[in-house]
Amino acid sequence: MEIIAIILLILLVGSFLTYFVDSFNKKWTGTTAFLIVLITAGIFFTKIKSGYQFNFQLAGLDLQWGLTDYSYYFVYIILGLSVLALLYSIKYMEGKARLGYFYGSFILTVLGMLGVVISQDFVSLFFFWEIMTWASFLLVIYNAYYKIKTKGIKYMIFSAVGAYAMFTAIVFIHVHYDTLLISEAIAKGAFNFEQYIYIPIFLLLGFGIKAAVMPFHVWAPPAYAKSPMSFTTIFSGAMSKMGVFGIGLVFTSFYLSSNPENFFWVRTILGWMGGITAVMGTIYALIQTDAKKLLAYSSVAQLGYIIVGLSTGTQLGVMAALYLAVIHAVFKGALFMVAGAVEKQAGTTDMTQISGLIRKMPYTFVVALVSIIALAGVPPLGGFVGKWLLYEALITESNNYILVVVVFFSSTAAFMYSYRFLFGLFLGQEEKETEHVKEAPATMIIPMIILAIIATVAGAYPGLIFEPAAKAMQAIGFQDVTWQMSSLTNVWGDTTDLFLIAMLIFAVFIISFVFLTLKGLKKTRYVGTKDISTSGELPKEWENLTFQLDFFKPFERAAAPLYKMDMNKIWKDLGKNLEAFFGFFRKIYTGNGQTYALYIVIFLVVLLLFRDVLFS
Repeated sequence: MEIIAIILLILLVGSFLTYFVDSFNKKWTGTTAFLIVLITAGIFFTKIKSGYQFNFQLAGLDLQWGLTDYSYYFVYIILGLSVLALLYSIKYMEGKARLGYFYGSFILTVLGMLGVVISQDFVSLFFFWEIMTWASFLLVIYNAYYKIKTKGIKYMIFSAVGAYAMFTAIVFIHVHYDTLLISEAIAKGAFNFEQYIYIPIFLLLGFGIKAAVMPFHVWAPPAYAKSPMSFTTIFSGAMSKMGVFGIGLVFTSFYLSSNPENFFWVRTILGWMGGITAVMGTIYALIQTDAKKLLAYSSVAQLGYIIVGLSTGTQLGVMAALYLAVIHAVFKGALFMVAGAVEKQAGTTDMTQISGLIRKMPYTFVVALVSIIALAGVPPLGGFVGKWLLYEALITESNNYILVVVVFFSSTAAFMYSYRFLFGLFLGQEEKETEHVKEAPATMIIPMIILAIIATVAGAYPGLIFEPAAKAMQAIGFQDVTWQMSSLTNVWGDTTDLFLIAMLIFAVFIISFVFLTLKGLKKTRYVGTKDISTSGELPKEWENLTFQLDFFKPFERAAAPLYKMDMNKIWKDLGKNLEAFFGFFRKIYTGNGQTYALYIVIFLVVLLLFRDVLFS
């Protein structure tokens, strides 16, 4: 049996094994799941190298599994983060019910993600994509009360739309190009946006939904926030990258094209979708008072940067996207672990209820601080490197100055919600309700520290990620990839003219300042001595006066028009209209034979009356 089949079989058997272990000894369920994935990762990285390929037939179909440098790049994210997340889960999930259900579904999700990146034919890709989706759905509804079930249904509906879009594209590829192999489809031009444009559009729809690109992002924040935090580390850090992986495959023809300007409109639309995703994700993160929801919207925003990079089609842009894919998995994985540690130890992540945990959870705070610095793009951590490459690609290679201002605005605004997260949980005044809180267990702290160290090293030595990213880019069509062309790695600024972009950014700040000032003047009210809330009296213990309730109220008030554009409401209205539309047809298709006979008579009468017009 081929080694890749053995690895997948280990994961499949391991997912069921955890059910049986949980039945006999719940204390060993988490450890068993961790060891299964750890052994899988060890076998994979020691026995399988890039270039591996396995061909076989199933039900008369020619199937192919294998690894290019591009797919191997994403294996690092999947298996590396999964091992750390499962180590973290051992204590995080301790004492919770249905651990066999949780860990079995977790391992199946890892199996699905690994299968997606090793699939070199569309049948296998779709099969593993569905395993990944259904297994993750079981984890979204793990905390099975009503609201979470509704969030799970939303996740499943959007996942189904994406899956059907992918399936439709696969059918068209087989019909028009007579192949199910991805490499042959690329060679025959199946993704080139020119001959059968609906094929790449359907694929981009399927992959874009998984990558939470607006306006298809609405499933992501509730799914990320309501899933167990140890799984959300994978959900946000690795599984969202399957959408990125797919978008890169679709754009292979774009990168191979001798004339990329043929795809100018594709690049522009996808780039702006990524930019809007980054901005709106950031804006919604600003008003969250729950740390998990804040990180969920932040994840959507960070994915927007990656989509922008992929859309450029330039060396630096795609390099930035691939670099950010890894660094986002690292710092966002660490931050979700931080939120999970706070939830485990303090019982909630509501920043209006807890604060001042820095003395009680010092190691968790240090990880949060390092990860927040990486998220905000502050040097010398890895987030800075990725964002700099993205800015440089938009300025020097794409000449897209407006989009770079949009991305810069999102990145700058991220400082605000980053500060809110850090201050809200750790730097505020200690609360009486958190006197019992202690530092998280070692098996939760160690994975967080490892991720924080990686975020730091990736900033100091970005070549550790650049080298495999360059190989991955060559695997999808780029020639002579070199990341040394960046001004980060040569004489500072020798390829970058920052004057125009600096003026645009300055103008954005001036316009924003004027807008906020004018909006604030309308709402300004002077408080007299009779309007002082406590009148010098000490507030009672149950009176919540924390400023977390209105942390960025002036900004929220100024950005009120943006918050009114709620995509959730738009999708709900669309659903209601579709329900009414189908309800109307349900009245027509009554199931009554006499009614159908009447329809036939009416149809024949219409044909007779208009026969000359219809059949002239």
